[in-house]
Amino acid sequence: MKSDNKIKKSLLMRKIRADIKRKKSIFIADGANTNNIKILLSDGTLANVLYRSMRFCANGPLMPFAYIFQYLNKLLNGCVIGLHAEFDEGFVLMHPVGVIINSKVRGGKNITLESSVVIGDEKGHSPILANNIFVGSGAKIIGHVKIEENVKIGANAVVVKSAPANSTMLGIPAKPITKELE
Repeated sequence: MKSDNKIKKSLLMRKIRADIKRKKSIFIADGANTNNIKILLSDGTLANVLYRSMRFCANGPLMPFAYIFQYLNKLLNGCVIGLHAEFDEGFVLMHPVGVIINSKVRGGKNITLESSVVIGDEKGHSPILANNIFVGSGAKIIGHVKIEENVKIGANAVVVKSAPANSTMLGIPAKPITKELE
């Protein structure tokens, strides 16, 4: 039992470190002069840590603490993430205000969400996000859809159909952009 807890704690810390490392790489790619302290204090990092802590506690005897972490995330960051929503390493909430994620959502590695993103259920089905996904501010992903690898979803897009790999989804309803813009 103690070794299971040690493994879970190690996994929690690994995911938090991976999330922060990825956030730092995003800042650097955008040309920001940054360091670890700036990343830790930047908008969204607390939301990530509270989400990871909630997931750590979500199964087993620590479940009451999961509700506390979820409530703190809502209170402090304006961010509501379902207790059982699962994202792999590299999950980044750039601006958590208004982010709402259903408990049945599953996400792969390196998923970035901007503010006011909604990833929600429709008729008992929730989205599945593969790896390397960017979701712009105000975008909605609703229902039984799969977002394939390396997809960008534009600001305010409403995704109600699956997104093919290596695409950019824009519009209401969102459609893949097939022509390169010059």
